[in-house]
Amino acid sequence: MNRIALVTGASRGLGECIARRLHAAGYRVGLADVHLDGVQRLASELDNHGETAIALELDVRNKADFIRARDLLGERWGGTDILVNNAGVSKVAALMDITPEEFDESMAINLRGTFVACQVFGAHFAERGFGRIVNIASLAGQNGGTATGAHYAAAKGGVATLTKVFARELAPRGVTVNSISPGPLDLPVVHETVAPERLEQILKIIPTGTLGDPRTIADTVLLLIADHAASITGACWDINGGLFMR
Repeated sequence: MNRIALVTGASRGLGECIARRLHAAGYRVGLADVHLDGVQRLASELDNHGETAIALELDVRNKADFIRARDLLGERWGGTDILVNNAGVSKVAALMDITPEEFDESMAINLRGTFVACQVFGAHFAERGFGRIVNIASLAGQNGGTATGAHYAAAKGGVATLTKVFARELAPRGVTVNSISPGPLDLPVVHETVAPERLEQILKIIPTGTLGDPRTIADTVLLLIADHAASITGACWDINGGLFMR
């Protein structure tokens, strides 16, 4: 395997799960996060020689950080082939209590970060004639949110739309752009941000009756980034226990 992937928000949770799965499948992985210590820990665990996993400090609010990551991976491994836009922040907030500043911050991280990443790496992939971009969207962007704030739901709805726009633009250059839209996942952040009684209510309305397994999301990423997945682009794959059906 000679493919190189960059995973944002890789220090914990879903991002860590995706990064681990890609590395186990043979990808060389750039582990990016605003919390450098977290990805340094993971990179050391995966490969303490730095030959197949390296840590990068990256704040998705800064386009310059993506440019720096692109250049670093180019110097280290000759370029990048895969981008997984996973970094995000989810906050529970009453609709009428969300401040304009909180709304803007959610947009900057969850939506603008995806936009600038797709710009920087989409152009890089187009120049190379190959690339795979997977954006982590959310059920919240489709149904208005099951247990999240309106600012998060609005941003993730935008991610689904951006996916289609970039997919159309980059398709002729050998680059696919897809999104995955998970419902509530069995992750620490879900248990940390959702009150136990609210989580119990959510489980009752999920047709399968369970939180999603993040490993399923990671396996889906692998399907979408495969070399032979060239005909899948502009898609949004729903993994939500039956909460939202098209």
